[in-house]
Amino acid sequence: MADSRRAVMGRPREFDIDQALERAMRVFWAQGYEGASLAELTSAMGITKTSMYAAFGNKEQLFRKALQRYGAGPAAYATRALEEPTARAVALAFLRGAVRTTTPPGGPCGCLTVQGALASSEGSQAVHDLLVDWRNEAGVRLEERFRRAVNEGDLPRNADPRRLARFIMTMGFGIAVQAANGLGPAELDEIVDTALLGWPA
Repeated sequence: MADSRRAVMGRPREFDIDQALERAMRVFWAQGYEGASLAELTSAMGITKTSMYAAFGNKEQLFRKALQRYGAGPAAYATRALEEPTARAVALAFLRGAVRTTTPPGGPCGCLTVQGALASSEGSQAVHDLLVDWRNEAGVRLEERFRRAVNEGDLPRNADPRRLARFIMTMGFGIAVQAANGLGPAELDEIVDTALLGWPA
Protein backbone atom coordinates (compact mmCIF):
# COMPACT_ATOMS: atom_id res chain seq x y z
CA MET A 1 0.00 0.00 0.00
CA ALA A 2 2.77 2.42 0.98
CA ASP A 3 4.68 1.59 -2.20
CA SER A 4 1.66 2.26 -4.40
CA ARG A 5 0.99 5.55 -2.59
CA ARG A 6 4.59 6.62 -3.17
CA ALA A 7 4.28 5.70 -6.84
CA VAL A 8 1.22 7.92 -7.21
CA MET A 9 2.77 10.80 -5.28
CA GLY A 10 6.05 10.50 -7.15
CA ARG A 11 4.46 10.18 -10.59
CA PRO A 12 6.02 12.74 -12.95
CA ARG A 13 3.87 15.51 -14.36
CA GLU A 14 2.27 14.66 -17.69
CA PHE A 15 3.26 17.99 -19.24
CA ASP A 16 6.39 20.03 -19.83
CA ILE A 17 6.34 22.71 -17.14
CA ASP A 18 8.69 25.06 -19.03
CA GLN A 19 6.63 24.80 -22.20
CA ALA A 20 3.42 25.41 -20.27
CA LEU A 21 4.92 28.50 -18.61
CA GLU A 22 6.15 29.79 -21.97
CA ARG A 23 2.63 29.48 -23.36
CA ALA A 24 1.12 31.20 -20.33
CA MET A 25 3.63 34.03 -20.69
CA ARG A 26 2.52 34.56 -24.29
CA VAL A 27 -1.15 34.68 -23.31
CA PHE A 28 -0.44 37.29 -20.62
CA TRP A 29 1.77 39.17 -23.08
CA ALA A 30 -0.98 39.32 -25.69
CA GLN A 31 -3.98 39.91 -23.42
CA GLY A 32 -2.71 41.40 -20.19
CA TYR A 33 -3.25 40.04 -16.70
CA GLU A 34 -6.96 40.70 -16.43
CA GLY A 35 -7.66 39.99 -20.08
CA ALA A 36 -6.26 36.47 -19.80
CA SER A 37 -8.92 34.13 -18.39
CA LEU A 38 -8.06 30.90 -16.64
CA ALA A 39 -9.81 29.00 -19.42
CA GLU A 40 -7.61 30.69 -22.05
CA LEU A 41 -4.49 30.14 -20.00
CA THR A 42 -5.07 26.46 -19.32
CA SER A 43 -6.16 25.84 -22.91
CA ALA A 44 -2.96 27.43 -24.23
CA MET A 45 -0.90 25.54 -21.67
CA GLY A 46 -2.60 22.26 -22.56
CA ILE A 47 -3.43 21.42 -18.95
CA THR A 48 -6.41 21.39 -16.61
CA LYS A 49 -7.09 24.04 -13.98
CA THR A 50 -6.28 21.45 -11.31
CA SER A 51 -2.88 20.82 -12.88
CA MET A 52 -2.26 24.55 -13.18
CA TYR A 53 -3.00 25.16 -9.52
CA ALA A 54 -0.82 22.20 -8.50
CA ALA A 55 2.14 23.28 -10.63
CA PHE A 56 1.99 27.07 -10.47
CA GLY A 57 -0.43 28.15 -7.75
CA ASN A 58 -3.17 30.67 -8.51
CA LYS A 59 -3.39 33.05 -11.48
CA GLU A 60 -1.32 35.75 -9.76
CA GLN A 61 1.44 33.30 -8.90
CA LEU A 62 1.40 32.04 -12.49
CA PHE A 63 1.75 35.61 -13.72
CA ARG A 64 4.70 36.24 -11.39
CA LYS A 65 6.45 33.17 -12.79
CA ALA A 66 5.61 34.25 -16.35
CA LEU A 67 7.06 37.70 -15.63
CA GLN A 68 10.27 36.13 -14.33
CA ARG A 69 10.49 34.10 -17.53
CA TYR A 70 9.89 37.23 -19.60
CA GLY A 71 12.63 39.11 -17.76
CA ALA A 72 15.12 36.28 -18.22
CA GLY A 73 14.12 35.70 -21.85
CA PRO A 74 12.55 38.26 -24.19
CA ALA A 75 13.31 41.25 -21.94
CA ALA A 76 16.88 40.20 -21.08
CA TYR A 77 18.06 42.87 -23.52
CA ALA A 78 17.58 45.43 -20.73
CA THR A 79 20.22 43.71 -18.58
CA ARG A 80 22.57 43.01 -21.49
CA ALA A 81 22.43 46.66 -22.56
CA LEU A 82 24.02 47.72 -19.26
CA GLU A 83 27.18 45.86 -20.24
CA GLU A 84 27.83 48.04 -23.28
CA PRO A 85 31.06 50.07 -23.06
CA THR A 86 29.57 53.56 -23.41
CA ALA A 87 26.42 55.27 -22.17
CA ARG A 88 25.27 55.94 -25.73
CA ALA A 89 25.79 52.27 -26.61
CA VAL A 90 23.76 51.33 -23.52
CA ALA A 91 20.90 53.58 -24.63
CA LEU A 92 21.06 52.30 -28.19
CA ALA A 93 21.14 48.63 -27.16
CA PHE A 94 18.25 49.19 -24.76
CA LEU A 95 16.05 50.86 -27.38
CA ARG A 96 16.99 48.47 -30.20
CA GLY A 97 16.26 45.61 -27.80
CA ALA A 98 12.86 47.13 -27.08
CA VAL A 99 12.14 47.23 -30.81
CA ARG A 100 13.10 43.59 -31.35
CA THR A 101 11.25 42.33 -28.27
CA THR A 102 8.03 44.21 -28.98
CA THR A 103 7.87 43.12 -32.63
CA PRO A 104 8.72 39.40 -32.55
CA PRO A 105 7.91 37.40 -35.71
CA GLY A 106 4.77 35.41 -35.01
CA GLY A 107 4.63 36.57 -31.40
CA PRO A 108 2.68 39.11 -29.35
CA CYS A 109 3.41 42.74 -30.14
CA GLY A 110 4.07 45.22 -27.38
CA CYS A 111 5.58 44.66 -23.94
CA LEU A 112 4.34 42.26 -21.27
CA THR A 113 5.08 44.78 -18.51
CA VAL A 114 2.96 47.41 -20.28
CA GLN A 115 0.21 45.15 -21.65
CA GLY A 116 0.01 43.28 -18.36
CA ALA A 117 -1.40 46.22 -16.41
CA LEU A 118 -3.50 48.09 -18.96
CA ALA A 119 -6.78 47.29 -17.23
CA SER A 120 -6.27 46.85 -13.52
CA SER A 121 -9.07 46.50 -10.97
CA GLU A 122 -8.69 46.65 -7.21
CA GLY A 123 -8.45 42.85 -7.18
CA SER A 124 -5.37 43.07 -9.40
CA GLN A 125 -3.60 45.78 -7.41
CA ALA A 126 -0.82 43.40 -6.40
CA VAL A 127 -0.03 42.65 -10.04
CA HIS A 128 -0.20 46.35 -10.91
CA ASP A 129 2.27 47.13 -8.11
CA LEU A 130 4.52 44.26 -9.20
CA LEU A 131 4.76 45.68 -12.73
CA VAL A 132 5.37 49.23 -11.47
CA ASP A 133 8.24 47.92 -9.33
CA TRP A 134 9.59 45.90 -12.28
CA ARG A 135 9.65 48.95 -14.54
CA ASN A 136 11.06 51.24 -11.83
CA GLU A 137 13.86 48.79 -11.10
CA ALA A 138 14.86 48.83 -14.77
CA GLY A 139 15.00 52.63 -14.58
CA VAL A 140 17.15 52.55 -11.45
CA ARG A 141 19.65 50.22 -13.12
CA LEU A 142 19.89 52.54 -16.12
CA GLU A 143 20.36 55.54 -13.86
CA GLU A 144 23.17 53.80 -11.97
CA ARG A 145 24.88 52.90 -15.26
CA PHE A 146 24.63 56.48 -16.54
CA ARG A 147 25.94 57.82 -13.23
CA ARG A 148 28.95 55.57 -13.64
CA ALA A 149 29.38 56.97 -17.15
CA VAL A 150 29.48 60.50 -15.71
CA ASN A 151 32.05 59.48 -13.09
CA GLU A 152 34.20 57.81 -15.76
CA GLY A 153 34.04 60.83 -18.08
CA ASP A 154 32.01 59.01 -20.73
CA LEU A 155 29.16 61.48 -20.18
CA PRO A 156 29.61 65.21 -19.55
CA ARG A 157 29.77 66.31 -15.91
CA ASN A 158 26.52 68.26 -16.35
CA ALA A 159 24.61 65.23 -17.67
CA ASP A 160 21.71 64.19 -15.42
CA PRO A 161 21.72 60.36 -15.06
CA ARG A 162 18.18 60.24 -13.68
CA ARG A 163 16.78 62.39 -16.47
CA LEU A 164 18.58 60.33 -19.12
CA ALA A 165 17.33 57.08 -17.58
CA ARG A 166 13.76 58.35 -17.48
CA PHE A 167 14.06 59.50 -21.09
CA ILE A 168 15.27 56.08 -22.27
CA MET A 169 12.62 54.27 -20.21
CA THR A 170 9.90 56.54 -21.63
CA MET A 171 11.14 55.94 -25.16
CA GLY A 172 11.30 52.18 -24.53
CA PHE A 173 7.73 52.00 -23.32
CA GLY A 174 6.59 54.33 -26.08
CA ILE A 175 8.13 51.91 -28.57
CA ALA A 176 6.12 49.11 -26.95
CA VAL A 177 2.88 51.07 -27.33
CA GLN A 178 3.64 51.91 -30.96
CA ALA A 179 4.50 48.26 -31.64
CA ALA A 180 1.14 47.25 -30.19
CA ASN A 181 -0.41 49.85 -32.51
CA GLY A 182 1.12 48.09 -35.49
CA LEU A 183 4.39 49.88 -36.25
CA GLY A 184 7.08 47.53 -37.52
CA PRO A 185 10.78 47.24 -36.68
CA ALA A 186 11.99 49.54 -39.47
CA GLU A 187 9.65 52.35 -38.42
CA LEU A 188 10.52 51.90 -34.76
CA ASP A 189 14.24 51.89 -35.50
CA GLU A 190 13.77 55.30 -37.14
CA ILE A 191 12.24 56.51 -33.89
CA VAL A 192 15.29 55.20 -32.00
CA ASP A 193 17.61 57.06 -34.38
CA THR A 194 15.64 60.27 -33.86
CA ALA A 195 15.59 59.84 -30.08
CA LEU A 196 19.38 59.62 -29.90
CA LEU A 197 20.11 62.64 -32.11
CA GLY A 198 20.27 64.82 -29.02
CA TRP A 199 22.32 62.42 -26.89
CA PRO A 200 24.86 64.39 -24.81
CA ALA A 201 28.35 64.29 -26.27
